[in-house]
Amino acid sequence: MTETEHPPTAASKSCDFLIIGSGAAGLMAAYRLAKQGSVLLINKAGFPDSNTWQAQGGIASAMDDEFDSTNSHAEDTIIAGAGLCHEDVVHEIIDAGRDIVNELLTMGTPFDQENGKIHLTREGGHTHRRIAHTKDSTGKAIGETLFSHVQNNPNITCLSHHNVVDLITSKKLGIHKEPNSCLGAYILDPDGNVFTVSAKQTILATGGVGKVYLYTSNPHAATGDGIAMAWRAGCKVMNLEFMQFHPTCLFNPSGSTMLLSEALRGEGAYLVDKNEHRFVFDYNALGELAPRDIVARAIDHEIKKTGEDCMFLDARHLGEVKIQQQFPNIYARLLALGIDMLKQAVPIVPAAHYMCGGVATKVDGSTDIAQLFVIGESAGTGLHGANRLASNSLLECLVMADRCAKTIAKQEQTPFTVALPAWDSSGVVPEQERVQIKHNWDEVRATMSHYVGIVRTSERLRRARRRINLIQEEIAAYYWQHPLSRNLLELRNLALLAELMIRSAQQRHESRGLHFTTDYPHTSAKAKDTILTPLGDAEI
Repeated sequence: MTETEHPPTAASKSCDFLIIGSGAAGLMAAYRLAKQGSVLLINKAGFPDSNTWQAQGGIASAMDDEFDSTNSHAEDTIIAGAGLCHEDVVHEIIDAGRDIVNELLTMGTPFDQENGKIHLTREGGHTHRRIAHTKDSTGKAIGETLFSHVQNNPNITCLSHHNVVDLITSKKLGIHKEPNSCLGAYILDPDGNVFTVSAKQTILATGGVGKVYLYTSNPHAATGDGIAMAWRAGCKVMNLEFMQFHPTCLFNPSGSTMLLSEALRGEGAYLVDKNEHRFVFDYNALGELAPRDIVARAIDHEIKKTGEDCMFLDARHLGEVKIQQQFPNIYARLLALGIDMLKQAVPIVPAAHYMCGGVATKVDGSTDIAQLFVIGESAGTGLHGANRLASNSLLECLVMADRCAKTIAKQEQTPFTVALPAWDSSGVVPEQERVQIKHNWDEVRATMSHYVGIVRTSERLRRARRRINLIQEEIAAYYWQHPLSRNLLELRNLALLAELMIRSAQQRHESRGLHFTTDYPHTSAKAKDTILTPLGDAEI
């Protein structure tokens, strides 16, 4: 793979396969498709800046035939998904799990071993130990392994620190043939120049949208870019009201936060209040091993009830050997912040973690737009339903990338027939100040955190939508008047995702999984996806 910090001097570039995003889904797709043609891999930051590299827990798969099965894994997934999972999708992805994990092992992923086999841990919602992991840095290990297989591939070119401005479609160019097709994208380089990329197939693997909230386990890059671009291209989105809040994120108001892996609770850590009461059993018989939506709401309710700033994760009783062997990175990072988890309980709060909905796709990532695929967290396949089962995310990313590449390999690749127009920056004037961008960033995140959080009401959603609509008007005016920048592009996408998430939440007149509203506290007898289309809303 060749890595280029700046684009070529030509005003345009072409490739067979344009892949936007370099987490597990993007890297696996690049690795597969490099055998079929030229790949251009775009990342808006450095390659470790993705949710994959942040993932601690592991990848779920039924690897132990004696105690586990794919049917059991599927059943746990469906239960966690609160009746909204698409069962055919669940079985297709989970049935492929063992092959994916074994392939990762063959590729060199250093999964922890025990007695010559992959060591499996357990997490909330799982009835068996089925989480393959590399201590507490599984995502990093998988990402580095995949990257090692693409970095020297001559068919793959990478442009890091480049932002995608938007997709180019035949409909946008006034070519009203059926179906609407994706022809490529506009790319912003680090110097502020925009160039075009023509591609026979475009794959969005841009991850989630955790930065729409004030507190999140996600890296800065998680601004919903792929979902926003697909929406503007004409794709339907589904179930965007289901933002998963990870129950245990470090409460550190004076500095950076961090995720505290669910595997800690899977190995026996307690959730306690300041009096060391294990309060989650007051809400669910599974206690700390209940699904994430239940645990996150329990923590949120206790914080609001008691007026305290946080609750606590107590792992002291696990002992030094277990903590040092299985959670060395979490231990070291906490210790650097002055918290010794061997001697004290760790202060925690729930934080935005994972988008369970996304662009409506099939398992192979195919969308409403020809030649456009969306894979990974940006996609809404129906696997997660109303609440993702822990460690199913990396599995979905990799299976989708595999299926996507196989689908593309079977297709006859259409040669380029349309010359893409250059980006039009006429009428753009330098901005006098950028405080508006920062102010709008802060407004979007504060509005979503205060009004569209773990517990919602119809009035809060109405207020949030009014504020977000006003912010979007300001962003639109700024966008067309001033030069593009990464912050502006991300803000535009983030505000659009905020609007779509609110609209989705307003359509769901029940409480289900991750969506809990005091105005509709009961769960409807029939589960329905929330579908939004760029031409209007419809529930099906």
